[in-house]
Amino acid sequence: MTAPTLTGGTSHAGRARRRQAVLRRTVLSVGTVAMLVPVVALLEYSVRFPLTGAVDLSAWRKIVAGRTTEYQSLAPLWSGLTSSLVMCALTVAIMLGLLLPTMVWVRLRAPRAARTLELVCLLPLSIPAVVLVVGLAPVYRFIAGTPLGSSTVWLSFAYVILVLPFAFRALDAGLRAIDLVTLAEAARTLGGGWSRILLRVVVPNLRPAIVSSSFVTVAVVLGEFTVARLLARENLQTALFQVNLSDSQVAAAMAFVLLTGTTALLVTLELLATRTARTARPRSAEPSRPRVGREPRGARR
Repeated sequence: MTAPTLTGGTSHAGRARRRQAVLRRTVLSVGTVAMLVPVVALLEYSVRFPLTGAVDLSAWRKIVAGRTTEYQSLAPLWSGLTSSLVMCALTVAIMLGLLLPTMVWVRLRAPRAARTLELVCLLPLSIPAVVLVVGLAPVYRFIAGTPLGSSTVWLSFAYVILVLPFAFRALDAGLRAIDLVTLAEAARTLGGGWSRILLRVVVPNLRPAIVSSSFVTVAVVLGEFTVARLLARENLQTALFQVNLSDSQVAAAMAFVLLTGTTALLVTLELLATRTARTARPRSAEPSRPRVGREPRGARR
């Protein structure tokens, strides 16, 4: 009776695995179609004239032409794109400079404060953007009176607050995956200072998490509209809104470029992080292989 029971259990497990595989493929196919249909519709709208339905590539010609005197109406688009790219770099730098050392210090020196730090970092999720702008308006009014001026790039300070929950989750997952205390103690035993430990020990082990948090930050900054609009600043999304009022096809084409560009950036960074993680894997983790060769003469009998 043992053999039929084992055979029946094996066949049941095989059927369960096949059902799970079919379910995964179905969910993946439905999700892919749901994401691709709006993207294809956006691309079609950018190349097809709305009134006649004829194919018209004038919107793409304007984008390829860049910032020229021929298309003065698109000047806000290029200035907004420049401001958003600068803010992406500033926000990533400020976020990593503040959040990463703080999280490492809390895990090493004050583990009891981990819950408090998590609460503070996740708090922006419960604060609406309008309420956040009401609190930040006096701050930016003060900044405008300083030598920093009222430049759009200083929205990076507000964007750091917006990306804190997402960046915290990405870095926290990376820190949980490594034995930070052991690594830090080993580095201290070898005479390393805290700055060297952070840069030479922690950062290489957290490279995938840093890449993930940076990408999330870039995605949030490029897609942010509410804060910039209410504070009367010009970024990429407010520029797209302004251009959409006069030339909706150009706005659709630019939105398609941004969507495909950020997706390609995500895939590229993920591939680089995976390749780096495989390269940095210690050789000691690989299973030892027996050496194949002739036996020593003394071993033969």
